Amino acid sequence: MISVLQRVREARVEVEGRTVGAIGAGLLVLVCAERGDTELEADKLLAKILKLRIFSDAGGKMNLSVQDIAGGLLLVSQFTLAADTTGGNRPSFTQAAAPDEGRRLYDHVVARARAAHPQVATGQFAADMQVHLVNDGPITIPLRIAPAVAVGG
Repeated sequence: MISVLQRVREARVEVEGRTVGAIGAGLLVLVCAERGDTELEADKLLAKILKLRIFSDAGGKMNLSVQDIAGGLLLVSQFTLAADTTGGNRPSFTQAAAPDEGRRLYDHVVARARAAHPQVATGQFAADMQVHLVNDGPITIPLRIAPAVAVGG
């Protein structure tokens, strides 16, 4: 699973001119499932997102998580994070999970996030979305959880 976290003062997602998800201060998280990803990687990704200390404490040090500040979490599906640009000028997206699998894993992350965090909003899977944000810092963190490799013998 791949994600890009952006610490925001506010963020919203629009589809066809209407807001489908919005938060105040917190994290905008672009989420991509890759081929081979399972619920295990999705759960590890979410755990890291919720605990990553990228918000400032009283001393101005990045020492608090989105949970510590009771911030919002805006989860947006973004298959283009799996882009491979090594073979020319047109990105290849063959490493992205198939649409049905991508939706299943995105929905899994959303459901788990809602169970673990009080303020979760989303974009709309596979829609043409316009994402508006005020990046705070700016703080932008790429995060990747690789699929577990089976050990054979």
